[in-house]
Amino acid sequence: MLFALVDCDNFYASVEMLFDPTLAGRPLVVLSNNLGCVIARSREAKALGIPMGAAWFQLEPVARQAGIVAMASNYTLYGDLSDRDAEVLRQFGPIERYSIDEAFLDLSSVANVPGADLTAYGQEIRRLIARWLGLPVCVGIAQTKTLAELANRSAKKGWAGEDGVCDFTQQAQEALDELFGSIAVDEVWGVGPRIAIRLHDLDIRTVRELRDADSELVRARFGVPLKRTVLELRGISCLGLDQAVHERQQIMCGRTFGHTVYDLPNLREAVRCYMARAGEKLRAQDSLAGAVHLYLRTKPSSPEDKPRMHGSMVPLPEPSADTRVLTAWALKLLALLYRPGYGYQKAAVMLSELRPKRYLQGSLFGPCDDALSDALMQAVDRRNRQLGRTALQQLSDGPVRPWHQRRGRRSPEYTTSWDDLPTVMAR
Repeated sequence: MLFALVDCDNFYASVEMLFDPTLAGRPLVVLSNNLGCVIARSREAKALGIPMGAAWFQLEPVARQAGIVAMASNYTLYGDLSDRDAEVLRQFGPIERYSIDEAFLDLSSVANVPGADLTAYGQEIRRLIARWLGLPVCVGIAQTKTLAELANRSAKKGWAGEDGVCDFTQQAQEALDELFGSIAVDEVWGVGPRIAIRLHDLDIRTVRELRDADSELVRARFGVPLKRTVLELRGISCLGLDQAVHERQQIMCGRTFGHTVYDLPNLREAVRCYMARAGEKLRAQDSLAGAVHLYLRTKPSSPEDKPRMHGSMVPLPEPSADTRVLTAWALKLLALLYRPGYGYQKAAVMLSELRPKRYLQGSLFGPCDDALSDALMQAVDRRNRQLGRTALQQLSDGPVRPWHQRRGRRSPEYTTSWDDLPTVMAR
């Protein structure tokens, strides 16, 4: 087996700079929903010591003095560029999408070609993604997925001397021993802080020491998954490429409000909006929901008090993917949970007991309008994909949303909305 891990560098920040060249070379941070905390940084922001997860309200005064640009997150744009990146990678072989900015490639067929230059192959991957998408990536190549992840980290640091590509299969064992002896054990894929502390008690502090540890002792102390990690570090592949598309078992949509909400009409509007998005996700995986959940978080009554989360669930008489049906049940739950006079900071809806639509068993005595409902929802989804997510919505969703989260400086949806297509000026 032979794997490559392809990772987009500073993905969210790189996407922002892709469509706004004026951001290139400037310290840039991307903020979470409601401008909460830092979730991505450009190379320049990292050099200034901006930590991941830093609260923006604490950072903002210093950041503005330092000339740091802050962008509100645009997950629609990031998700679309991630999909495009995956399509490019499929030109090179079977892939497993590991995260929004990472994917594993199976290079076994390439490795079997006599005289194949894997480093040049990795450079071709980088060149094509840069040409077609404009995104920078690093490529790590090795015999196992765990080693490929370490190779990718080494590529980012230029350890092998090649620009953005590191092929462990071409490195001498002595060089790899020296490298692994310099990497802390908690940087290994799948080794978290708690496991790392327990490994330290066994005098296992580096990747090299974990690789050379007694695999049976590791299994006895930590279980089979960490034993597999030890074997993977030795070049024995235990984790194959997972190409299956795993359907979600639950779907949740919700946000913290931009301002505290006290009145029921605005809460209803928020619940309708979130359920419309949840229903869209449900239909995208061709599933039906058997239960609806609603959660509300209230504002603390005093500085010493903590926010409280209230929730309720209702099983549906029949599984459904119709936004109108799902919304109606969610609003019934809202009527039960809402208390006048309370301030609400967040609402969220969740769909559970999901099942494939093809296995639906209809009611013997109930109305049979599934075909009409399905056709209507498909038409709504199709139109919204073409014209934007809110092109068609329920009238009760409302055009004005004072409860909506704060957006700050948010980039347009350049690749998914006709209204946001970039404008090119020719002189």
